[in-house]
Amino acid sequence: MRENTVKSIWKKGGAAVNGWLGIPSGVAAEGMAQGGWDSLTADLQHGLIDYQAAVSLFQAIATTPTIPLARVPWNEPGIIMKLLDAGAFGIICPMVNSRAECEAFVGACRYAPAGYRSVGPTRANWLHGTDYVKNANDTVLTFAMIETKKAMENLDDILSTPGLDAVYVGPADLGLSLGGEPRGDQTDPKIVDAIQTIVKACKKHKIHAGIHCGSTDYAKKAIGWGFQFTTILADNALLVNAAKATVAAMREGNATGAKSAGGSMY
Repeated sequence: MRENTVKSIWKKGGAAVNGWLGIPSGVAAEGMAQGGWDSLTADLQHGLIDYQAAVSLFQAIATTPTIPLARVPWNEPGIIMKLLDAGAFGIICPMVNSRAECEAFVGACRYAPAGYRSVGPTRANWLHGTDYVKNANDTVLTFAMIETKKAMENLDDILSTPGLDAVYVGPADLGLSLGGEPRGDQTDPKIVDAIQTIVKACKKHKIHAGIHCGSTDYAKKAIGWGFQFTTILADNALLVNAAKATVAAMREGNATGAKSAGGSMY
């Protein structure tokens, strides 16, 4: 069975650096994988990716040691099982608001007797090893997203779910649900307090905490709070930001020349 190096990082007390994929392109994912991320997550909830595109992304990621993960569109067992069979080494599930919802999510990721996942790991066998079924329950990661007021009210019940490895904070939805702004790098004291409450609860229940960040500075701050899994932006945001910065740098102090240089050089 292939080693899930995200779990290995955690066992050493470290924090995994996760990249985010929203562009439905194997070439884009292959380029992202060259960045050296500990893991890359295919986003089927808010990204432009469907199941077939996710398979191509996993194939591209497999050109490197990077661990492939997926965020599913919803807490629905069919897509969870298909993505695991396709090679995802962990699932991030959105909008987990209760113990029952968390149990349903974790159960879909675990083979019997720990859960109700159906056996048929077609590509997972090729990628992770022919003893996959025997070892998957101890290797596949489960992340429940904590991103609502209701989830905060049920936090201890959710985090005590057997088989749950980690939570993943969705700061935009959490901020909106708690009466704040739907933004990435939260600075509102009330929202920051909620985020830190989640970290403390994770330590209490001996599970890991992850969060989506809009900058490396905020990700480093989150690690200081106790997070052991941080995502910085997404491939589409990184691309747009780099493009804007490049154009702005070219136009700075040379607006006239930049305007006349828009054509192809070929």
